[in-house]
Amino acid sequence: MSKSFVVRTVAVVAVAMLSLAGCAPAPDAPGADGGGEQFCARMVTNSGGLDDRSFNDASWKGMQDAAGQFGIDVDVLVSTSETDLAPNMQQAVDTGCGFILTVGYELTPATIEQAASNPDVDFAIVDDVADAPNIKPLVFDTAQAAFLSGYLAAGVSTTGKVATFGGGNQPPVTLFMDGFVDGVAKYNEVHGTAVVALGWDKQTQDGVFTGDFEDINKGLTVTQGLIDQGADVILPVAGQVGEGAARAALDSGGRASVIWVDTDGYDVLAPEFRPVLLTSVLKNTGDAVVTIVKSSIDGEFDNSPYIGTLENGGVDIAPFHDLAGKVTAELSAEIDALRADIISGAVTVTSPSTPR
Repeated sequence: MSKSFVVRTVAVVAVAMLSLAGCAPAPDAPGADGGGEQFCARMVTNSGGLDDRSFNDASWKGMQDAAGQFGIDVDVLVSTSETDLAPNMQQAVDTGCGFILTVGYELTPATIEQAASNPDVDFAIVDDVADAPNIKPLVFDTAQAAFLSGYLAAGVSTTGKVATFGGGNQPPVTLFMDGFVDGVAKYNEVHGTAVVALGWDKQTQDGVFTGDFEDINKGLTVTQGLIDQGADVILPVAGQVGEGAARAALDSGGRASVIWVDTDGYDVLAPEFRPVLLTSVLKNTGDAVVTIVKSSIDGEFDNSPYIGTLENGGVDIAPFHDLAGKVTAELSAEIDALRADIISGAVTVTSPSTPR
């Protein structure tokens, strides 16, 4: 029996019971034992699918953690193309669940439409802002963490050139790129160096893009071109396309390393890529999802945006893992001090795409 048939059957039974009883009981609030078995939550991925080693994976992990902590039923509807988005949103709503999480700007129109039609359902969207009473945006000031990664990249570069590229010219992407090039500029300011950041011009808000987030070969080709121009540290902000960047770095024979985004690439990519992973610009999406699911269970959900920062632990950079030997103690200490300065406000990281 298919999962969709079961869901439809449960929905029909629920409607029948409602008509007989006159009203349905409210979902159980999670008690001391993590109860709340009557509450359910659904997630809809963007067209990158679930195994993107990026924000879909991280969001789903948060949903699974919520299921374990609160004893609720969760499931995910996986989109593999843009044509899946609206039907998957409708299917998620049709389950009758009290909370629906959507991932990525592609789902913004469908999320707004369904939220307007279902005012009693709590919606949250990752990486975009939608203005509605029952939609909570989960956004991350990744420029702050990318600033640290740019400073790091400039500090370990031996060629005096580093680079970044994106999957598309969209605020959640360019926010990383803005922070990265500003971090490189900060290193130059502090050390009197002239490390060049290829691939992005913050002033014009234009640079190198592959045009999608799935084609690994595009990431390979773009990164090979950047390495040929002398870049020895590359930040791809392009979902699965970034795996192509890691492949190009690996094929370069040690000439280049890569900075991953969203999750720790050391954990999600194939182990063969670990020798070229310098660090990752992290978004702590999972913990944010857990917190927001709990607010929905407890009846405390609101639509004020969650903004992940260095201060609240929503963003940061990952350990240096196998490439720790390339990072001097002095450089590591400078990065720690820079993190503290950003948190205190002594250093301000700005971008046209900074979430508000």
